[in-house]
Order: sequence, then C-alpha cells, then structure tokens
Amino acid sequence: MQYQVDDFKVLASNQENLDSLIQKKFKLKNFSYHILSKSIDARKKNEVYVVYRLLIITEEVLKGKTISLYNKKEVKLTYPSWKEAYSPVVVGFGPAGIFASLYLARCGAKPIIIERGGSIEERIVSVQNFLENKVLNPNSNVQFGEGGAGAFSDGKLTCNRKHPLIEFIFKELVVHGAHEDILYESMPHVGTDVLREVVKNIRLEIENLGGTFYFNTTFLDWIDQKEYIEIKTTGPSFTTKHLLLGIGHSARDTIRHLYEKLPMEAKAFSMGVRAEHLAEKIDKAQYGDFHSYLPKAYYKLATHKEGRGIYTFCMCPGGYVLASASEPNSIVTNGMSNYAREGINSNSAILVDVRPEDYGDTPLEGLAYQEKYEHLAFELANTYQAPANLMKEFMEDKIAKNYRSVIPTYPHGLTFQDLRKCLPEYVVEGIKEGILEFNHKLKGFYDEDAILIGIESRSSSPVRILRDKITKEAKKHIYPIGEGAGYAGGIISASLDGLLTAMKIVGEEFE
Repeated sequence: MQYQVDDFKVLASNQENLDSLIQKKFKLKNFSYHILSKSIDARKKNEVYVVYRLLIITEEVLKGKTISLYNKKEVKLTYPSWKEAYSPVVVGFGPAGIFASLYLARCGAKPIIIERGGSIEERIVSVQNFLENKVLNPNSNVQFGEGGAGAFSDGKLTCNRKHPLIEFIFKELVVHGAHEDILYESMPHVGTDVLREVVKNIRLEIENLGGTFYFNTTFLDWIDQKEYIEIKTTGPSFTTKHLLLGIGHSARDTIRHLYEKLPMEAKAFSMGVRAEHLAEKIDKAQYGDFHSYLPKAYYKLATHKEGRGIYTFCMCPGGYVLASASEPNSIVTNGMSNYAREGINSNSAILVDVRPEDYGDTPLEGLAYQEKYEHLAFELANTYQAPANLMKEFMEDKIAKNYRSVIPTYPHGLTFQDLRKCLPEYVVEGIKEGILEFNHKLKGFYDEDAILIGIESRSSSPVRILRDKITKEAKKHIYPIGEGAGYAGGIISASLDGLLTAMKIVGEEFE
C-alpha cells in the first residue's frame, strides 16, 4: 500500500536519521519512502524543524490523523501529431521558448528556433569576457542567448500560480539534468551551473526530433501574406503560420518595432538595488543555533509605503551579484548562485513598485525610464563596475567613500558612489523604508557592513503585448509568450505560458 503522511516533523539537528525516525514512529519492519515535500519551520529559533510530506510504501497498515491512502494521478500529455505544411517559428530560447519548442518538437512540428544570442557554450565565453575584460557583446550576454536571462541566475523555481502542468515542467527539468530535490523542496532551485546543462540537454532533444536552431540570429520583422507570414531575420528568411514571440524583457529594440504592429499596454515593474550580507549572519538570523545543520537561509520580505509595494526579490543564498548589462554604457545587476550555494555572501534585490503614472502613458516610455537610470548608473561609475554604498551610508545620506567593505563581494568590481543619484527619489525613500521594516521581520537585516549595489531594473517588463485570451494570438499567426510579452514573472510561469500556448496551437486540451 502507498500512504501519504503529512507534517512529519524532524528536529533540524536530527534530520539525517529520517529512515530510523520513520521506522520508529510507525513501528515498521519493511518499507520504502519518497519525499513529496520538504520545508523548514523556523518560527521558534530554539526548536527549528524540517517538515516533510512523505509517501511511504509498505505492506503493513498505517493509521493516524495525518495519514491517508496515496491516490495522485500523474500528469500526462498526448502530443497530437502536427499536420501543418509550415514549421512553427519560435523567437527566443528562454523558458517560454524552451517549453513551447520542446512540446512542438514532440508533436512532430520540427520547430525553427531563432535566438539572437549564442548557444550556451558560446554565451559562457562572451559573459566571461564581459565580466573579466569589460567587453560587452550586445547580442550575447547575461540577458540574451540560449536559456534566456534565467540561465545566469539562481534558477529559482518559485511560482505563485497553481496549475497541474507545473509538476510536468519540474519533472522535465529533472529528466534533462536537474537534481530531484526540486520536486519536493519548498524553495526549489536548479543552480546556474546545473541549469546550463539542463538547457543544453533540452536543445539536443529538440534537435533529435527535427527542430532547427539559428543562434546569433536576430528576428527583424514579418510580412503578412494571405495564408501565412514571411519572417525576416539577420540570417535566413522563413515562412510560417505560427510565430511565437518569446523575446524576453530586455529586447528593447524588438519591442519598439513590435509597438508599430501589435497592440500593447504599459504595465507596472520595479526598480531598486541588490543588498548583500554575509551569509552566516542571515543564516543565524533565520535559524539561530540550528543554522549549521541546514542549507544557507532564504528570506522573502515585503512591506508598503503610501500604498507602494516594497519587497525583496530573487534572493540568492550563498550567491553572487552579477553584472548584467545588455546595452552599451549602462549598468544592470542581478543575483545568481550555483546549485551548492557555496558563496560566503547572500544577496537579494530590494525593489520598489514603478507604476505607469510614474513614467508616462505609453509602454515605450517605460522602456525609456529603465534606460535613463541604467545609463545614469554607468555615468556615475564611469565604468562597468557597479556603483555601491554601505547600507549605513545609504540610510544616513552620507557621501560614499571609495573603499572596500568588510564583506568580500562582487568579484567583477565595484565603485563606491552615491546610489541615490541613479534612482528616482521615491525608489530611494522606498528602499530606506523597506530596510527598516525588513529589520523588524529579520533581525540584523539592517547591517552597517552590508552593501547595496545598483541598479536592479529588469525584474519584469514594463510592456504587455495584448493577445486574445482564447487563441493567445495578438493578431493572426502571431503569439506573444512569456515574460517579455508581459505574461510571466519567472522561470516557471514563463515556461508554463510557452507550453500552454504551444498546446493551444496544436489543439491539445488540458483541464
């Protein structure tokens, strides 16, 4: 029999004895088990627990309030056969493009994938050249290339949406090389180092199924014909009836061109800085004396100031702050961490809501607003080394001094400048308010030695390309997908949007 056991709590210092604890609790002789979910209960710092949901397989009878027979249906797709004369064309091989292409390939559609950046192997070289030598490739960088922006982040898989296909996406990531713990961890992450291999393995499957990739090839335009469209790129031209636009949130040149051809609306986004603390301080603040028995600690904090949201985003335990520019003479930062989260620092963005009324009436004004402050950050630093302040300096409006903090940080260089000069005033005040409020919720968050690094401006797109709710078309033959189109906010939601759009095109229904 298979039994589901909920809320099996184990003291953090004793979690290595899970097998014997299960055996003792249920007086079992022969059994096996799988972990269905795993989280940490740190509400009491003197008693930190690891909380499991378990699937126990045994011939013996289990009884109890938290025990039930396991009867979960597996998520399966049918992959209807593709019968169109023209292959679908997918622009962008980020999360939305990846799962749309994978599904279409399994249906026999032989998708054509156009990616302005390089393959993951080429991309690693161009990113390292930027980080080490400050030579920026505008088409192949932390934002552009195989895997999208997420390939050079933490690979966090948190998602606010509830949908049965999310489990399918997680399992596909595992099949292609991610660690199995993403299937049950409450805060799953793949890790930058592992995610690169996962993306490459998915590409190889698509190619084996007849898909074709055109890297270092930028989508330019399409020409409407009666029954199909002709697509223009910096390389070959293509004919299709299905153009999926997974362009990402940083393809500003493409968005500006699409604005002339597709309906769009302005949407809110966020802007702020990266906060970097010593990981050990965050670990102790979250887990007390139990921190040595647990992975590096995660936090997620939020507050409001005059109705404006202020929150932490993309928290990277044991991670690094990464230079993430995709345009010349601009500065953008992001966070990343490898699977092992072995870094001595932890970082997250502190972001403040930016509303359409803050920047204008049109979607293009949102793009210009981001660009303005990214260029100001570069002018302030006069280099691709990001401007930074000690948290204490920032909070007290002191002039930043050109020295290194006690926190070893940002291996690609910082320049200590006044961050307030490259952020809107309401964002500066929001960050200050947030730091004080977060310190009440997480003791020690306001750390005089912590570093604020600017600027973080690409958490989401200021643009939404309008599309039909049923067909998912912006106009005939055109399917905007993912984060750049304004329909997702992370790896999983973007993957889901690309997958559901591909399913709609093929005609597979899923309840």
